[in-house]
Amino acid sequence: MATPPKLLIAASGTGGHLFPALAVAATLTDYEIHWLGVSHRLEADLVPQQYPLHTINFSGMQGKTPWAKLRPLWQFLGAFWQTRQLLKRGQFQGVFTTGGYIAAPAILAARSLGLVAILHESNALPGKVTRALAPWCTVVALGTPASLPYLAKRKANLRVTGTPVRPNILHPGPLDLPIPPTVPLILVMGGSQGAVAINRLVREAVSQWLAAGAWVVHLTGQNDPEATAVQHPHYVVLPFFEPMGPLLHRADLAISRAGASALTELTLTGTPALLIPYPYAAEDHQTVNAQVLVSAGAAEMIPQAQLTGDRLGQIILEWLRQPQKLQRMAANARRLAVPDSTQQVAGLIRSLIPPVEP
Repeated sequence: MATPPKLLIAASGTGGHLFPALAVAATLTDYEIHWLGVSHRLEADLVPQQYPLHTINFSGMQGKTPWAKLRPLWQFLGAFWQTRQLLKRGQFQGVFTTGGYIAAPAILAARSLGLVAILHESNALPGKVTRALAPWCTVVALGTPASLPYLAKRKANLRVTGTPVRPNILHPGPLDLPIPPTVPLILVMGGSQGAVAINRLVREAVSQWLAAGAWVVHLTGQNDPEATAVQHPHYVVLPFFEPMGPLLHRADLAISRAGASALTELTLTGTPALLIPYPYAAEDHQTVNAQVLVSAGAAEMIPQAQLTGDRLGQIILEWLRQPQKLQRMAANARRLAVPDSTQQVAGLIRSLIPPVEP
């Protein structure tokens, strides 16, 4: 009996990297999948119950001076060698990565062995690794056509596929929260790591929304010691919530960071959003992400530095009083959606690393 092809998936760090990779992996049931990650990141919690996890010691190439870069450069060389040995020893047919710093040793190790390297970039502004290594990849899949100008001068094989999402986003079941079906629902989410700054603004504003009859589901993340400072029966505070699909479909509007995966989910569920980009994101890429939705009329954006709790409260109250505005934003969001993105990316992998014929 023929053995299935072996694929190494390199995805590490945040939900923005992990969830698209997990969505693609779930469709490749006729492949033997292994995972490349870092021992102290989110993948250590999410991956081992599904796929073998191989970890490397690598934390990127940060450093402002030549001396400060020596240690990460040495780390990179070690990560490259470890990954190359893993690919060679394990007889893998290729690598699929969703970007970030772990993509660099994965792509270069694969290409040094003549193996397929497939990269998916979800951000509108491609990351530094993507911009540098796109020409080395067999194919680069893009989450949005807004990325094309940034890579136009690279001699790379580019495909716009959208960004894969968790299955429950597309096929939501019932919402397992005791929220009445007719009340306005505001969803606050700061990404897989939470957003303490947004949490503080929401706690200052939430009394206005509750007084207007709205319910609020606030996903705070696990790093906010004041998460439960405000108590109200219509204010549901959770560190995280899974599955997100039913919650996004039920929400009348969302207050969100502007990570690429979150924005993809907002478009697929047609959820109007006020976007507050993370101000310290690399190269301010969340602002570039947000601008794609803003330009399409699917969201509005306000920099964190320009917000107070009172201003946030008033903006959301105005939105709740304008249901037609929310309906327009929802329709515009859905026009940006790519519902078959997971199948498109999986199809690229299948075309380059064909599965075994039954």
